[in-house]
Amino acid sequence: MWYSFPMSYLLTNSLAEQVTGHLREGIKTGRWKDLMPGRNRLAKDLGISPTTITRALNSLEQEGLLVPQGAGQRRRIVLQEHEFEKRAQQIALMLDDSNYHTSAVMLELSHQLEKAGHAPFFPNKTLTDLGRNPQRVVRYIQRTDADAWLITSGPRDILSAVAELEKPVFALFGRHGGLNIAGARPDKAPPLALLTQRLISMGHQRISFLCAPQIRSPKKAKLLEVFLDELEAAGIKTGEYNCPNWEENQRGFIQVLDSLFKATPPTALILDEAYLFHAAYHYLAQLGLRVPQDVSLICMDDDPSFLWCRLSVSHIKWEYLPIVRRIVRWTNNVAKGKADNRQTVTKAKLVVGGTIGPAKT
Repeated sequence: MWYSFPMSYLLTNSLAEQVTGHLREGIKTGRWKDLMPGRNRLAKDLGISPTTITRALNSLEQEGLLVPQGAGQRRRIVLQEHEFEKRAQQIALMLDDSNYHTSAVMLELSHQLEKAGHAPFFPNKTLTDLGRNPQRVVRYIQRTDADAWLITSGPRDILSAVAELEKPVFALFGRHGGLNIAGARPDKAPPLALLTQRLISMGHQRISFLCAPQIRSPKKAKLLEVFLDELEAAGIKTGEYNCPNWEENQRGFIQVLDSLFKATPPTALILDEAYLFHAAYHYLAQLGLRVPQDVSLICMDDDPSFLWCRLSVSHIKWEYLPIVRRIVRWTNNVAKGKADNRQTVTKAKLVVGGTIGPAKT
């Protein structure tokens, strides 16, 4: 890609000085962080000869902005706190699917990022659109013009792949624990354990948890293990019935419910998202089953639509504003060229509503 330089550079500076100034500005505004790209990569990107790039890099070494790491190694970037320049970030908010586009957390996040002077936008593709394929996601990120990326509910393999990219990435929800990537999520495991214990104490033996694919595979997430451990601790044998695999679309959802209610209907259903909760409620009504008299229904998330429900909805609640503030701080750090891969966890609590009742005998 060819870069044009300001006319003032062209009139007063040699080509090597122009390139030096361009690289210096890129370092101070966070275009490059930690390690500088190699000479050949810069020459290709800028359309400049490798010899000129070498002169520019040597000049930045003399200034103390770059430190050589040895033959064949990329130079390390060294900046003092006062040398950082904050700049507006174009941050792409990549959703797991389009159902999350108008959620309260995304609306508030977009507002706060704009208030902080950044430019958030939703790219044309979601993880679902890209088949949740790590290679396709990486290619899409590389060819989309954005300074930083936020990925919601990313599976482990996708987050592992994007963590290797030079572009800063923030994992909102998803399985990012232990990866070298910034992230934030609510801790739903403790309230889920309390919920499972409560259901068991009310006589429920057949409990099914319909959750997202990234929670089920390739290895069970901690959240799912907590649920299954509570069942096992109560002497309930667990299997696919308790956490069935299903294709995450309308047809797949109906098919998995048909299979569950065909022979041994569950007496309690736990749904991962609000739209699944409403879809399950409608499905049960079509079968003539009542909530909670026949089936208890619980959602793993909160949603404004619950305020409009005649029965108060049992759900897990967490405060999203601390997570929004964390993402804004991360974006500000990225804008200053600061490395920030801290991961945070927000407390969640169980809200018991009218959709939970004793198991029907």
